[in-house]
Amino acid sequence: MITASIARCMSKDFAVIHPDMPVVAASARLMRHAMLGGPVVDADGLLLGWISEQECLQISLQVVYHNQRVATVRDIMRTDVLCVKLGDDPLELAQQMLGDKPKSYPVIDGSRKVLGVVTRRHILNLLIDQLASFGKTA
Repeated sequence: MITASIARCMSKDFAVIHPDMPVVAASARLMRHAMLGGPVVDADGLLLGWISEQECLQISLQVVYHNQRVATVRDIMRTDVLCVKLGDDPLELAQQMLGDKPKSYPVIDGSRKVLGVVTRRHILNLLIDQLASFGKTA
């Protein structure tokens, strides 16, 4: 039985993205943190949206090949973001990640302040650690 919470496996070291950043700058932050996407936050760290590596790639291609205007994060971020909270069950999140839902989620508190990010890789690491502590290997 796994008794861990999202708080135990999330990353607190995530790319902080602001809505007025150029997409290219946001892309560089995602790359520095080796993230496929990241939360877009206001000055207080409250969640405004999410930007993915895929969206950044699309805009970067437009800039390079077509010399189009430089977009800001606000122009392309998603605002319909699925979130998790510290006490959520990682096994339930793992089940959700198997379907059509996102593979990365912002972790928020009651005021929607972003506390971290949890990804499929974080959940998998938690499961591997738990199996190792039970003396089981797959």
